[in-house]
Amino acid sequence: MTTIGNSTGAFFERSLGQMSALRTAIERFQSDIATGEKIQRGSDDPVGAARLRAITRIERRGETEAENAARLGQDLGEASNQIEGVVSILQRARELAVAAANDPVGENGRAAIADELEQMADEMFARSNTLSITGAPLFAGTAGSPAFVRDASGVVSYNGNGQNGTVPVAPGTEIERGVTGDQLFEFDDNGTPGSNFAVLSALAAALRGGAANPAQAAQDALSGIDAALDNANRNQTVIGTRLAWVEAIQQDQQTRAIDVAEKRSAIADTDIADTIVRLQQTLTALEASQASFARVSSLTLFNAL
Repeated sequence: MTTIGNSTGAFFERSLGQMSALRTAIERFQSDIATGEKIQRGSDDPVGAARLRAITRIERRGETEAENAARLGQDLGEASNQIEGVVSILQRARELAVAAANDPVGENGRAAIADELEQMADEMFARSNTLSITGAPLFAGTAGSPAFVRDASGVVSYNGNGQNGTVPVAPGTEIERGVTGDQLFEFDDNGTPGSNFAVLSALAAALRGGAANPAQAAQDALSGIDAALDNANRNQTVIGTRLAWVEAIQQDQQTRAIDVAEKRSAIADTDIADTIVRLQQTLTALEASQASFARVSSLTLFNAL
C-alpha cells in the first residue's frame, strides 16, 4: 500500500520554528544591549560562566586583601606618628638632661626641668596606649588590653604580649602589624634593662633632690636616654620599611584589580557595536522569513494552472 505524505504541516512547523528562533535571538540581543552583559544565565555560555565564577572569587579575595592592606597601612601610619612623637620626647629629654648636668642651672632650674620631664613621661604613657583605627591597642601586640599600666607607686609596666600578629595582604604575603610596646619602650643599656618611663621618672626624681649629686645623676641618665633614642629610631625604621612594603602591595593590588576587571569585561560585557550589527541582521532575516512564509503559504496548485 502506497502512502502519499503531505509536507504542508512540516513546512509550517519548520518555518514557525525558524522564525521563533530568530525572535528569541532578537530578544537576546536587545537584552544584551540593555544590560551590557552578554551572559545572563550559565546556560548562555557554560565555559564563560565558569570563568566568571573563578574571576568573582579572585575579585572577592582581592577586595579582602585590599581592605586588610588599607587598615594595616593606617595602623602603621599611626604607629609611625606615635614613634615620631616618642623620638621628639626623648630628644627633648636629652636636652634637659644636658642642661641639668650643668651646675649653673641651680636648684630651681632643676625643679623646673623635673616638672617638664614628668609631663613628658605622662605624654609618653599616653602615646604608649594609643588605639588603632579599629579600637585595638596599637602597641599591645595581639593582646586586647592596654599596652602599659601604671601602679599606685607610679611604676609603668608592659601589659601586652610579644606577638605582633600578621595581616594577609596578597597571595602568600603577610605583613606584621607593627611593633610591640616592649620592643619600642624598653631597651638594653650596656647589659642593663631599662624603659623610657623609668629613665624619665628616675631623672625627674633625682633632680628633685633624690640624688646627692643631681648634676652627676643627669649626666648618668644620658646613657639611658641615648639607648632609648637608638631603640626608638630602630623601630621607626622597621615601621617605615613595612609601611613602604604595604604601599608597594597596594599599587600591585590596583594593577591586579584592573587586569581582573579587563578579563571580566572581555568575558561578560556586551560588545555594543557588534551586537547592534547582529541584531540588525537578525531583524532583516526575520522580516525576510516572514515575507517568504506569507508568500509561499498563500500559493496553491491552481496558481500554476
